[in-house]
Amino acid sequence: MAKQLNLMGNSNVIPTALHLEMQRSYLEYAMSVIVGRALPDVRDGLKPVHR
Repeated sequence: MAKQLNLMGNSNVIPTALHLEMQRSYLEYAMSVIVGRALPDVRDGLKPVHR
């Protein structure tokens, strides 16, 4: 069996499944886009594209 090298030392790298990380990251990105662009601002009722 091949020996695994630990090149990162004692870092804070957390192993995770790629598809789970992509799912979580995309959901966070999509929600930030919806909140930042698609929802009207409470102060003036306008979307950013209308300012």
